[in-house]
Amino acid sequence: MQHAVGSPLPPPHQSGHGWTPAAHDPGAHHPGGHPGPAAHQGQVPHQGPAAHQGPAPHQGSAPHQGSAPVPPPPPAPGFAPPGPIPHTPHHVQPPQAPETTGHVPLPPGGPVGMPSAPPAASAPDASTTTVAVLLIGPAGAGKTSVAKYWADHRRVPTAHISLDDVREWVRSGFADPQSGWNDNSEAQYRLARRTCGFAARNFLANGISCILDDAVFPDRPVVGLGGWKRHVGPGLLPVVLLPGLEIVLERNAERAGNRRLTDEEVARIHGRMAGWYGSGLPIIDNSQLDVPQTARVLDDVLARSIASPPQW
Repeated sequence: MQHAVGSPLPPPHQSGHGWTPAAHDPGAHHPGGHPGPAAHQGQVPHQGPAAHQGPAPHQGSAPHQGSAPVPPPPPAPGFAPPGPIPHTPHHVQPPQAPETTGHVPLPPGGPVGMPSAPPAASAPDASTTTVAVLLIGPAGAGKTSVAKYWADHRRVPTAHISLDDVREWVRSGFADPQSGWNDNSEAQYRLARRTCGFAARNFLANGISCILDDAVFPDRPVVGLGGWKRHVGPGLLPVVLLPGLEIVLERNAERAGNRRLTDEEVARIHGRMAGWYGSGLPIIDNSQLDVPQTARVLDDVLARSIASPPQW
């Protein structure tokens, strides 16, 4: 088959050259599915003004040898030749299912500020306020039992953080204070207190109250309030739980393992805890109170502390 004189050869239909029949020959997409003249192999594609010369042969027939190419019939009204097919990237991922979980951003923890009392004249409801509480007391005072019960029965999310539990996260190489207070036991205590403070700040930053318990001494800076205030913040509300000595001795006798102390050690610790009287911190004598009763008294004490935070 010979092509018209002076007409260039049609570009090859190969991938990678950016050429498509739709882009170079509108007649290749004739309505009704019938290909135009240029769609047949060997025909000459539409070539400028010279293609309009001469009579138009029957649709689909090849032009006479040496004659100008025949233009395709006009498209139907409203028909627009399709443009280049847009490229669809293969790396597009389908959307995830709605139930798929992803990264949940959490507010960073910062120092706990002083709780603000509501403008109402009545005392605030401590059971629904997001707070950080430090429950202080000697061994056998019932700190852990009261803290757990109080956290379990609040109407807002609340966590319990026990200093003794965090200290005992160290298994091999645990420095038991009962074996003597030394550099190792002090270092592990400071590390546990800092870990508790970090946890408390993050709980509070995410709307979860927390209650911590520790045997904090009024006359010993190493295990005093200063470290808790530094690691948690000035908004920490300390409350002292201090029953009578005989009650503390009875409860200590029911303990087992390294949580149980000698009677002499219990009496010594209890005597030093008496230094909290006159400190300005609220003190609860739970000698005649069970755990639920002590938790209710704790709510009353915290309501007063929120309304008028103690200076410590």
